[in-house]
Amino acid sequence: MTPSAPQRQLILASTSVYRRELLQRLAVPFTVCASHVDEKALPAESPQAIALRLALAKAEAVAAQYPDAVVIGSDQVADLNGKALGKPGTHERAVTQLREMSGQTVVFQTALAVVCTSTGFLAVDLAEVKVRFRSLSDAEIEHYLRTEQPYDCAGSAKSEGLGIALLDDITSDDPTALIGLPLIRTARMIRAAGIRLLG
Repeated sequence: MTPSAPQRQLILASTSVYRRELLQRLAVPFTVCASHVDEKALPAESPQAIALRLALAKAEAVAAQYPDAVVIGSDQVADLNGKALGKPGTHERAVTQLREMSGQTVVFQTALAVVCTSTGFLAVDLAEVKVRFRSLSDAEIEHYLRTEQPYDCAGSAKSEGLGIALLDDITSDDPTALIGLPLIRTARMIRAAGIRLLG
């Protein structure tokens, strides 16, 4: 029996604890490397375009340092009727975001890019998650934010925690996409790049 070729190094181009915890579910060794990409939106850039551009930019920035590795980049933008809502950063901005999203359907655009420079592999995909928010009172918003402090989450909504109580409905074909890394797509794309899963 011919021994398998050595597994390529797998790198997650993100310091997000949420993405790291999700990728650990695939039970494959990986390292984490910050991309240091400027995440500011460009003028008139759509939420979809922001997410796709940044996911690829993050993967390519790290792949330039590690050309033999398979690098995963991801980015998420909340899309409220074409308006991009990113990470609030502060309590005040989170209050504003949640007031805007109250009673609305928001599409969380989670983009994924997988790059391996030495093999020329490049794949990009987008997972859309439609989320319908309940009509929220200011008291509910304050209680949620003080409890969860989701200031590093796009749209201030941390669905894997208390944020699920803000929602009426979630529609997605890749259930972990809302948390920040669409694992069905990730598994498919890193397999295509040569990473062995399931033995």
